[in-house]
Amino acid sequence: LCLFLYLPGTSEEVAPPVQQCFMVPKKEINVVSDMAKWKRSQAYADYMGFILTLNEGVRGKKLTCEYKISEPIEKLVALLNTLDRWIDETPPVDQPSRFGNKAFRTWYAKLDQEAEKLVSAVIPKHLADAAPEVAVYLKESVGNSTRIDYGTGHEAAFAAFLCCLCKIGVLRVDDQMAIVFKVFNRYLEVMRKLQKTYRMEPAGSQGVWGLDDFQFLPFIWGSSQLIDHPSLEPRHFVDEKVVNENHKDFMFLECILFITEMKTGPFAEHSNQLWNISAVPSWSKVNQGLIRMYKAECLEKFPVIQHFKFGSLLPIQPVTS
Repeated sequence: LCLFLYLPGTSEEVAPPVQQCFMVPKKEINVVSDMAKWKRSQAYADYMGFILTLNEGVRGKKLTCEYKISEPIEKLVALLNTLDRWIDETPPVDQPSRFGNKAFRTWYAKLDQEAEKLVSAVIPKHLADAAPEVAVYLKESVGNSTRIDYGTGHEAAFAAFLCCLCKIGVLRVDDQMAIVFKVFNRYLEVMRKLQKTYRMEPAGSQGVWGLDDFQFLPFIWGSSQLIDHPSLEPRHFVDEKVVNENHKDFMFLECILFITEMKTGPFAEHSNQLWNISAVPSWSKVNQGLIRMYKAECLEKFPVIQHFKFGSLLPIQPVTS
């Protein structure tokens, strides 16, 4: 199955083959030694290719700039709006413990039940067979209903969900900016609302040594947006005034704003890694460093990847192309 990602500089569409055997994705990484399989897999190559293609696609662009919004993009935003509405319809319950509100389980049960239907509304009729496979990634992308936590593994499942939609041809080359600015950004808003409403725990958080309790990708794509910015340098993102004035244009600053709303005390203490990044001289260096860090701290960590699911679209088989 050809991804548009491997066609740099062209906008030719590669039609997916008519005969594609879809399957419900499953866990393949069960012990630490399985991690080698993951790093050699077609899934890893395609996932990373997808992240890096989008990284290039948003380089130097503001969230508020003009870009094409296709019908599938609009349908994905509608899907996320539905998830948002369900949060309003499922208020937190009174319970003794402060974190992990059990109402999240009620909200999640609804998604579990409706996911395939939601995905079917996004994909064309002739691809209906793909819905059960793609829906698994959507369900995995919102947090764990047992532990009531959320982390970068769940975020990766959402990126995998979007990657699968590209692989079956629902999303296309010219959707790149809308994938990040419209869909992923809306996803972030919904996840932040979930985190706040149900007081979700960070999954696999490294405390102050992690980049952020919940997200990673918006820092990568957000730093790419800022490459070659005429006046904003990495040292500026710790300045409250700069953040307040520019967060609507840049994903990176939107993340910083959310952190400062959620955490108290000096920034250098609660977000030490980000504080260190503010000393890096250029955004392109920040961007490259974050990509390396993402691979090392998220994609190559067993506690994160053990939950990743593999199917026909993101296969565990070794890279062929």
